Amino acid sequence: MLKIIFIISIIMVIGISTNYVHSQEIGLSTFQESAQVIIDKKISNTSIASITLHSSNLQEIKIPTELEQKIRENERVQAVVITNQNNCVLGVRDYESCIIINIERNPEDKGINAIQDSTRKIADSYIHEVNQVFDTDAKFFQTYIHTNDETNQELDTSGIISGHRTISAIYTMPMQDTDYMYGKLSSMLLSKSIREGGGFYNIAKTLSEDQNSKMSFSIIPTESKSLLQLRISVENPIESEMEGTITKINPLEFFNIKNLNRSDYFSTGNYPLNSIFQIVILGNYETNVSDVRGNIIPTQMIDGIEIPIEITKKGWIFDPQKGEQIQGKYIFGESTSVNENELKFSLGGGNLEYKEIELDESITVVIIITIVSIGAAIFYLKGYKK
Repeated sequence: MLKIIFIISIIMVIGISTNYVHSQEIGLSTFQESAQVIIDKKISNTSIASITLHSSNLQEIKIPTELEQKIRENERVQAVVITNQNNCVLGVRDYESCIIINIERNPEDKGINAIQDSTRKIADSYIHEVNQVFDTDAKFFQTYIHTNDETNQELDTSGIISGHRTISAIYTMPMQDTDYMYGKLSSMLLSKSIREGGGFYNIAKTLSEDQNSKMSFSIIPTESKSLLQLRISVENPIESEMEGTITKINPLEFFNIKNLNRSDYFSTGNYPLNSIFQIVILGNYETNVSDVRGNIIPTQMIDGIEIPIEITKKGWIFDPQKGEQIQGKYIFGESTSVNENELKFSLGGGNLEYKEIELDESITVVIIITIVSIGAAIFYLKGYKK
């Protein structure tokens, strides 16, 4: 059974004009930073803490224009991923890293051989240039046909990376430590202003030094531009019992930090939605969010999504706030940092109450685009042994 562990947070930011929110002068930068915690008691019994830096602007995350365009022009190419995740697919050895080129299956390909040959032909046309750009020397290993869609169904994600419609061409190379690999790629890819801006980037550097840390860089083409994502994650087994009792959650504990600061890259404007903290809890039994220490942002349901009424205020948005899956997003509003006490909450205690407030429709467009993309953004790519 395939064992892939990636979480690719896709936030589709396609040049949103501040004309939508002129009255509040709120902007949305193409660069975004997100911190995520997934507590998975349902499938893998692990927790994953991750930092993702992502952009659709080639001046912020820099790859050659020619390579980006070439990837985007082939409609069957779904992603190019560089990772040092152990056993990125079945058969890859622990001392090997991977470059994965994901190809959408052609319905006209009949039989395994035709599918594999078609996939490799496309992937081989990219690997030489990818190796040159990222200073790697990955060699073809195998093609892998994804058949397990369990996690995509659980998290309602698209399956671009590990869904049943995807065929992966796998190229392997010698394993590199995460701190070395992250240092090399971040200095190569991230603009100087982002690196010097600190924020989540600094947390990612610290995470990369953890012995359990892994990293990935992904190029995910869309119709008009590509989403570029640099991600660090640390996975650990869940040792404490979380079912049937009131459980206290301290999200920043998963990062071993007391405060989470935003990047100074956003200091030149008002970008309340460009730094997001997100937590997802998957369990086998229904529970509910309770005892939230920080603010709860009043929301209004629009098209089945809880939309914050005022995004200049910092606080939590939980949607859903009860069930077998809990998901919370914390937005910074006009603040530049959050401490651990503001993020603490519990599961299984008293219910939350919301105050009804009239929604300013002038900011609805920006909020929906951002919250939808972040909420659906956990490309939680994982294969499991049965």
